[in-house]
Amino acid sequence: METLTQLLSSMSSFVWGPVILALLLGTGLYLMLGLLFLPIRQLPAAFSLLWRGRVSNQSEAGEISPFNALMTSLAATIGTGNIAGVATAIFLGGPGAVFWMWLTALVGMATKYAEAVLAVKYREVDERGAYVGGPMYYIKNGLAEQWHWLGFLFSLLGAVAAFGIGNTIQANSVADALSSTLGVPAWQTGLVMGVVVYIVLVGGIKRIGHVASKLVPMMGIAYLTAAGIIIIQHLDAVPKALQLIVNDAFTGTAAVGGFAGAGLMAAIRFGVARGVFSNEAGLGTAPIAHAAAQTNNPVRQGKIAMLGTFIDTIIICTMTALVIILTGSWSSGETGASLSAYAFKMGLPGYGEYVVSFGLAVFALTTLLGWSYYGERCAEYILGVAVIPWYRIAWVLAIPLGAVMELDFLWLLADVLNGLMAIPNLIALLLLSPVVFKLSRKP
Repeated sequence: METLTQLLSSMSSFVWGPVILALLLGTGLYLMLGLLFLPIRQLPAAFSLLWRGRVSNQSEAGEISPFNALMTSLAATIGTGNIAGVATAIFLGGPGAVFWMWLTALVGMATKYAEAVLAVKYREVDERGAYVGGPMYYIKNGLAEQWHWLGFLFSLLGAVAAFGIGNTIQANSVADALSSTLGVPAWQTGLVMGVVVYIVLVGGIKRIGHVASKLVPMMGIAYLTAAGIIIIQHLDAVPKALQLIVNDAFTGTAAVGGFAGAGLMAAIRFGVARGVFSNEAGLGTAPIAHAAAQTNNPVRQGKIAMLGTFIDTIIICTMTALVIILTGSWSSGETGASLSAYAFKMGLPGYGEYVVSFGLAVFALTTLLGWSYYGERCAEYILGVAVIPWYRIAWVLAIPLGAVMELDFLWLLADVLNGLMAIPNLIALLLLSPVVFKLSRKP
């Protein structure tokens, strides 16, 4: 295991090196400029569209309402990335990593918008009569045949990567949090989550969307309320915390307390990596959910889709980071979900850690549901609809296994697979960007 961990560590350093980071941020920046900052200009309008998209419109093609499509997407992104991922970024890269998470999210809004626009435009109807789409389909239907291998590569990576970022990581983080706060054995947590996930999965995307539309807003509001109370308690220190984030983003962070110190490249690397892990902009996963939305307007769904990145990283991750910094927990030596739980415990003695534990459990459960759909669609693209029941069985069995595995190994594996998944999708986005720009400029 030690040799494999060292190998994955070397691969992670390469995958998340200057080339991939430049490709991720560069693609987002290019799309943002090409769209004339549409994601920022249209942010209020996007929230209005989201509100109007709560009800299914049977007159438009698709499987689920635009609102439920976003909730399914958020279900897959709001999870350990917001709680454990932010904490890990700060532990490894210092407070400055948060700044690079922000930057990744801002340009990621343009990336997420473009992904959803293309997903709706180039989606298909499969053998079951269901609407399917995502990077593999906009590569297949939007690019010349010489590029079609990218669609196969994305699907292969996605079907496998789902078991890391969307399954075992989630199960492991929940098991760790419930074990540290309630003393629940990891295997019991994994077993219960496996049963619950299976019950939902048999209902397909409609049941996933229905469950996500209830759980995501409810737990999101509860989590943000608890974080907001802590931030208000330390309101006078917020400007100093924000200054620490910005300053350390360009200078690195000196060793203090239980924090070993981190250089500038560590802040950038872990900020961008955890930012992508959190909001998944550029990975090509969210458009798989948005392709199922009931809409005949790709641009309209693109505007709704970009809200996922804003809500996930700019709002939820920022509040988690502020709680960790304001309570002084970032230099405690804790990391991952344990650091977030420790910070909330410091801010809300007596019940703060339970907010994190239960929040993580619910968020991770919805992430397991959202990513199961992503992995299914990727597997279906390669092997057809016959693979779906077998993929679901493998998915459920992996949950209790992930709950008892080593966290450091899982994070490394997720990092590597994340980076590799992004490459074919980002290439496709760049090649198809003229289509996105043209559709976006239509009156």
